[in-house]
Amino acid sequence: MAMNDYLKIVRKMQKNSENFVLATILEKTGSAPRSEGAKMLIKRNLSIEGTIGGGLVEAMVIKAAARVHQDQQFRIEDFILSNKDAASLGMVCGGDVKILLEYIDWADPKTNGFFNEIFDLYENKIDFVIITKIPKDYENERLEKWACTETGFYGAESDEILSLVKDIKENFYQLKYKDAYLQNNCYFVEPYFKTENVCILGGGHIGKVLAELCKSLGFYVTVIDDREEFANAKRFTTVDEVKVVPGFEHITDVVKISQHSFVIIVTRGHSYDKEVLAQMLQTDAKYIGMIGSTNKRNHVYQCLLEEGFTFRDLDRVYSPIGLPIHADTPEEIAVSIAAEMIQVRRGPQK
Repeated sequence: MAMNDYLKIVRKMQKNSENFVLATILEKTGSAPRSEGAKMLIKRNLSIEGTIGGGLVEAMVIKAAARVHQDQQFRIEDFILSNKDAASLGMVCGGDVKILLEYIDWADPKTNGFFNEIFDLYENKIDFVIITKIPKDYENERLEKWACTETGFYGAESDEILSLVKDIKENFYQLKYKDAYLQNNCYFVEPYFKTENVCILGGGHIGKVLAELCKSLGFYVTVIDDREEFANAKRFTTVDEVKVVPGFEHITDVVKISQHSFVIIVTRGHSYDKEVLAQMLQTDAKYIGMIGSTNKRNHVYQCLLEEGFTFRDLDRVYSPIGLPIHADTPEEIAVSIAAEMIQVRRGPQK
């Protein structure tokens, strides 16, 4: 669920004094479909908003949320996605997820105060980080939460939390494109940033020209390839990050993809493009573009449809990529792609 959608729903439920259970992925291993920080809201009638991946795990989370509604006490649950379950979702292998289930009670002044602070930060376009203390004994403790910006802090003070906040503030910009993470198994740290980033999958000729062009347009640019001779700092001198990966199977483990992200898929083959596109369709990326002919696109789409994706999923993809300006050279193709990105950036959503 995109952050703006999540906050809109929470604010509406606050206005209606409608309590709910908030499920958040704290940790994941293997091929669990969503990453740390993914959220789902479960209402009293067990209807949901958002998703943490669908399938059996989501069904088990909803069942656990019913107990949280009854007890009005948070829980931390571990769920295992077997290889058989994963296969039904179109993945190669299973994985485990640790999920926090917290009861949001609007009768609690602290809960209201905390979310009001978050709403104000978001509406004023201020980047912030949410910190949640994860108690070891949830039978006798309650969740504590804090919010901090690069210069501000909201929440009860203690030496321990102030030390963590100091570290976060000193490394604030390094957090911008990281997923949420657990700090020493005690504090869950969730960055909420609005800055637009571009992730270019493929460091070939088009990727190189496009990376430099995107940087000049004010994007935070990350280039990813599995070939060090194509992805290195000497070749990409102006971009923010260059990452060499062993393969394209777990891209969301190495780069943050949010609702402000632009993803450009320009790898060197059909199979790599399909692998990357399948992952990107499970993110909230603002723009997903894939290079290639109509025939190549149709082949990749058909493979994904057979794996369980829908036509609605594929409608998010811009392919063939770029505005139709009869581009031919890598430089011209990069211009056509950048122009389409600007169109999405400045215009209404597709």
